[in-house]
Amino acid sequence: MSTIESLQSKFEQIAEPTRDRIIGLRKQHADFVMGEYTLGQVLSGTKGIQTLLCETSALDPIEGIRFRGYSIPELQEKLPKLDPDGEPLPEGIFYLMLMNQLPTDEDVKEISKYWVENGDLPDHVKAVLDAIPTDTHPMTQFSIGIMALQKESKFAKAYAEGVSKLDYWRFALEDVMQLIAKLPSVAAYIYRRKYHNGVHIEADKTLDWSGNLAHMMGFEDEGLKRLMRIYMTIHTDHEGGNVSAHTTKLVGSALSDPYLSFAAAMNGLAGPLHGLANQEVIKWVYAMLEELGTDTPTSEQIKAYCEQTLSSGRVIPGYGHAVLRKTDPRYMAQREFALKHLPDDKLFATISHLYDVVPDVLRATGKVANPWPNVDAHSGTLLIHYGLKEYDFYTVLFGVSRALGVLASLVWDRYLGLPLERPKSFTSDAILKKVSSVEA
Repeated sequence: MSTIESLQSKFEQIAEPTRDRIIGLRKQHADFVMGEYTLGQVLSGTKGIQTLLCETSALDPIEGIRFRGYSIPELQEKLPKLDPDGEPLPEGIFYLMLMNQLPTDEDVKEISKYWVENGDLPDHVKAVLDAIPTDTHPMTQFSIGIMALQKESKFAKAYAEGVSKLDYWRFALEDVMQLIAKLPSVAAYIYRRKYHNGVHIEADKTLDWSGNLAHMMGFEDEGLKRLMRIYMTIHTDHEGGNVSAHTTKLVGSALSDPYLSFAAAMNGLAGPLHGLANQEVIKWVYAMLEELGTDTPTSEQIKAYCEQTLSSGRVIPGYGHAVLRKTDPRYMAQREFALKHLPDDKLFATISHLYDVVPDVLRATGKVANPWPNVDAHSGTLLIHYGLKEYDFYTVLFGVSRALGVLASLVWDRYLGLPLERPKSFTSDAILKKVSSVEA
């Protein structure tokens, strides 16, 4: 039995009870009122309005992110690793999100082997990437590279041939496995072409998925490979309502194949209020250090610079979150990694100083619901320490990781037969009339 057939068989056994449960809910409880929402929520990006089904992860404002019920610290303990003192392998968290059960070492080895063996890029994808000006932002190139891969979609071909809708998920899963396999090669090809004169490095198919990404980018230091494993694990998913996850679901609901759906998601991730924020953090920190004229600023200097940033109408990047009301557990995972592997790094010391200073500065404004750091506040520091200093590339790495969660979720959407998303909208006149009629 092939890897894909094995996954399909295991997935179907695990997923069928959930599909039956949802079918039953549709039939028996379609009129059940789930809750209410306010005009303020509608006019602030529909924040907090629960309208999406997402099986892979859930985000609690206080507890933080849980992947299939497991916290990040729990996963660091329970997921398979290359060595006992190392970081969890992202192959394992993909398996968990897809199958709703912790993987064995053999499960992870099978997926890792499949991904690395199927990671080579077709020549036409390389030709498309080579046609893009090298000064194009890496995220634009990444999205184009994914679109170029769409020619390979088994889902699109099967749909065109009239396959039963009950089998959509099988071809979606095959597309997902092929796409995730090739994303490190797309990312590395862009990186080497943009920053290293197009001198490319062949895959090392004896490595794991994350380690091979580091290798193809030109990093043989075990430290960066170790970092890539934790980075790819903690950035995978953040429930269904964030821009990249929701975009995947929305575009996928039109029965666009996984390549089209994920490319659309990456265009959302490229926004400065989403994945591009990790790039903005490093730019802001470097600007602060340059203006202060030191790489070891004091708390007083940092506080003054933060207040200056706010008074000029800008935000302090990397702080605050639409849902969380505590320090992001993904930030803490990276902080613990830094304390273990780079405790004397000067940039890490500055990031730690910010952690001590910024929350009080933001609280003092009286306008910030969550003054704590999010995942973007820390990731660039670690990458720079290991020599990956091209910070406009960081969101591409975020995108490679995010594929694991949103694409696992997309397979579930197709298995569960979720319909086309089509929410109703209002005009401002209609809202005003409704408010006026209630207040009259």
